[in-house]
Amino acid sequence: MTERALWVAKTGLDAQQTRMAVIANNLANVNTTGFKKDRAMFDDLMYQNIRQVGGQNTQNTQSPTGTAVGTGVRAVSTEKIFSQGNVQQTSNTLDVAINGRGFLQITMPNGDTNYTRDGSLTLDSTGQLVTATGLPVSPAITIPQTALSVTIGTDGTVSAQMPGTPTPSTIGQIELADFINPTGLQAVGENLFKATGSSGAPIVGIAGQTQFGTLTQGSLETSNVNVVEELVNMIEAQRAYEMNSKAISTADQMLSFVTQNL
Repeated sequence: MTERALWVAKTGLDAQQTRMAVIANNLANVNTTGFKKDRAMFDDLMYQNIRQVGGQNTQNTQSPTGTAVGTGVRAVSTEKIFSQGNVQQTSNTLDVAINGRGFLQITMPNGDTNYTRDGSLTLDSTGQLVTATGLPVSPAITIPQTALSVTIGTDGTVSAQMPGTPTPSTIGQIELADFINPTGLQAVGENLFKATGSSGAPIVGIAGQTQFGTLTQGSLETSNVNVVEELVNMIEAQRAYEMNSKAISTADQMLSFVTQNL
């Protein structure tokens, strides 16, 4: 039984190490634009039934309880929390923040489409609207070199004021994508997400319509990490780690007492 306690406590140490890694990643990305925090999810492991609950004590009576000893815990998943981050003004004309549901669509070098909440947009050498890492927005939007100013509407309409014309010209539309289960998206780094079987197929639409949020020009969505909350979680994880470590130390002392008295 004492040896079993060692292995159970060991799984507890592994679980808290995983939780600490998740918390550390959240804190590391506290200033990452559009970042969505994670939380670690745990499952208890299988139980060893020593005496079955509901077993027959006699021909006419059943045991109201049983004896089952757990074998520990494991990290089963990490879940993204897609709550809204704060919207911070940047005064950069091409920055856009999404207020509500939805993701910007990004075309990858292999032709696949990934998704992001990071609206830090800029122009490449051809005037195409791209992310900070140079990946083009989908559908593609190219700003004319002679444009005097660019306006991005709350519905994603992109218009440019051209020389010699009194009214702006519409040059593109930023469309948003949404998912039935956003937590099923796979984070791939660089503020990007990839659709999976769990997320469902993307639903593409116009900002401000149906379930989609609106766009705010000259602003960015900050990380939704709450530093105070993460620090409290860190203290909890540290104390849980210490308690599991103490359980290992106690089990070791019990084994030592047994071996010394053999």
